[in-house]
Amino acid sequence: MSTPYPFTAIVGQDDLRLGLLLNAVSPAVGGVLVRGEKGTAKSTAVRALAALMPEVPVVSGCRFSCDPSAPDPACPDGPHETGPGVSRPARTVELPVGASEDRLVGALDIERALSEGVKAFEPGLLADAHRGILYVDEVNLLHDHLVDLLLDAAAMGASYVEREGVSVRHAARFLLVGTMNPEEGELRPQLLDRFGLTVEVAASRDTDQRVEVVRRRLAYDDDPEGFAARWAREEAALRERIAAARVLLPRVVLGDGVLRQIAATCAAFEVDGMRADIVMARTATALAAWAGREEVTAEDVRQAALLALPHRRRRNPFDAPGLDEEKLDDTLREAGGDADDGDGDDDGPGGGGGGGGVPPQSGGPDAPDRSARPGDDTPADTPAGSDGSGSEQRPAPAGGAEQAPVGASEPFRAKMLSVPGLGEGAAGRRSRARTEHGRTTGARRPEGALTKLHLAATVQAAAPHQRARGRSGRGLVVRRDDLRQATREGREGNLVLFVVDASGSMAARQRMGAVKGAVLSLLLDAYQRRDKVGLVTFRGKEAEVALPPTSSVDAAAARLESLPTGGRTPLAAGLLKAHDVLRVERMRDPSRRPLLVVVTDGRATGGPDPVALAARAGRLHAAEGTASVVVDCETGVVRLGLAAQLARELGGSAVTLDELRADSIAGLVKDVTAAGRAA
Repeated sequence: MSTPYPFTAIVGQDDLRLGLLLNAVSPAVGGVLVRGEKGTAKSTAVRALAALMPEVPVVSGCRFSCDPSAPDPACPDGPHETGPGVSRPARTVELPVGASEDRLVGALDIERALSEGVKAFEPGLLADAHRGILYVDEVNLLHDHLVDLLLDAAAMGASYVEREGVSVRHAARFLLVGTMNPEEGELRPQLLDRFGLTVEVAASRDTDQRVEVVRRRLAYDDDPEGFAARWAREEAALRERIAAARVLLPRVVLGDGVLRQIAATCAAFEVDGMRADIVMARTATALAAWAGREEVTAEDVRQAALLALPHRRRRNPFDAPGLDEEKLDDTLREAGGDADDGDGDDDGPGGGGGGGGVPPQSGGPDAPDRSARPGDDTPADTPAGSDGSGSEQRPAPAGGAEQAPVGASEPFRAKMLSVPGLGEGAAGRRSRARTEHGRTTGARRPEGALTKLHLAATVQAAAPHQRARGRSGRGLVVRRDDLRQATREGREGNLVLFVVDASGSMAARQRMGAVKGAVLSLLLDAYQRRDKVGLVTFRGKEAEVALPPTSSVDAAAARLESLPTGGRTPLAAGLLKAHDVLRVERMRDPSRRPLLVVVTDGRATGGPDPVALAARAGRLHAAEGTASVVVDCETGVVRLGLAAQLARELGGSAVTLDELRADSIAGLVKDVTAAGRAA
């Protein structure tokens, strides 16, 4: 087994280390979600934490790590008698992104359960992590159904496995740590809320600190054991401090005044539910114990708020995490006492004051709003000739100068656009697909391990052979060949590729604001439906990939916000660029079906016969069966109908901006047609 990097040798990252240490002191805090760019010691810190955790006494031979002083009466390996047991180091169990449900929660041997009536259970990762650390790297990429199982187990302290009426329950209490890079996509708000704390990490911009990081890492890589030995004294001291804080924790007093501050803070920042209040109370108590105090102070509450509330304030993926610290201090004062100035004892890990640093507040509530509303004051970048009144201006002439970016109008709940047919892509919430979860539609012979038994089909397959198999009692004689796997239909996530016209014909401020608002609404919809998104824009003489396909709709919204307008309308170039993007993505992920969303008024300029060239590019998509929809942005009394004509060439359909709204009279769901669709 390789020697882990010492926890105390990590340079900087005070918030990351504090969040992990508070959970080591009080696992009831509920785990920690670490958000940050790649290469910021997220995984290193998590793996190093296990070496600091106290050893765990377990019942000898128990696969579920039962405590010998209080064994689980429902343990599948039990019942156990109380006794001394044996001690082992705390485990760090890693959950791979591609793990199956059975690998996570364990699996029942259905064949033995049906034929012998025994609960033959193979434990999963949740059982291995009991009384230890469960680490999920890139938790934002984990399939939704696995995240639900994982967080349910973390909340209940137990895991339940059920297969056709046969069930097994075992204890599953662990310290949950998730890491993620926000550039690769966000967790849903309801899942964010299940993590007790969150910390933001970023690489230091201080030269000396970066030099020290490299120096220590090179020394560790050259001689891991020797490097760890040089930090053994610091590791031992930190291990003792964790143990002492655990002993002190039950004696820490959480006074009524402090509870009032906690409640007032959660109310002031409008977090949903009561979980935030409970987590803040547990975190503040752990902070006091970590500092060696028996009473929680206002500074503990302040620090707890900075760790427990930022991720709970997000209402959608475009809201920046963070807290307004001035508002936080005012709330604490009004609720019954001034917050400390942070001049207390040097109690933070590695010498940080006040029990840890303050999470970075970049992009907090004071940051510019990326969704400017119609009717706002005219921004400084209003182009010449605009009166800022919100009324539509004359379009810029073809080949005109570039105009500054326009803010998006108010986003709305968008109508669902789905890809026709039945796919087999990644789990999501958009189009129909064959999935592991959903409604049962049939049965088939299993390929590999049986995961979802179709009981009726299994009995039907076994019934004709009972006499030949010598059945004499009431039990059904089942063979492996009789087992049938249930086929299920659910929903998949798609690749939604936006092709946005940013030319002069779209440059009127009111129109472009409405267009950006519509695309932003579709991006929100894509976030909720677990799609990948990409963005192609065209203007002037060419088209460009503003954002390659990604799971981060936040990145797509940022590109959309800064999108300038003006120039000619190379519609064909935009469609051809989209074709190139989809061709590459089909090779990378052939099971993920694309949905092409072209946002344009249908005009095309530049070059000989640009409208015909755009039509040929559209037919190229239709020939490959790409599902498509054209969002018609044409306004005014006189309409040319070019967008609808483009939709016909694409083999798709056209909708107006108004028809995109879910509450429009056109209906709630619009299936996108594709060329070559089977009758």
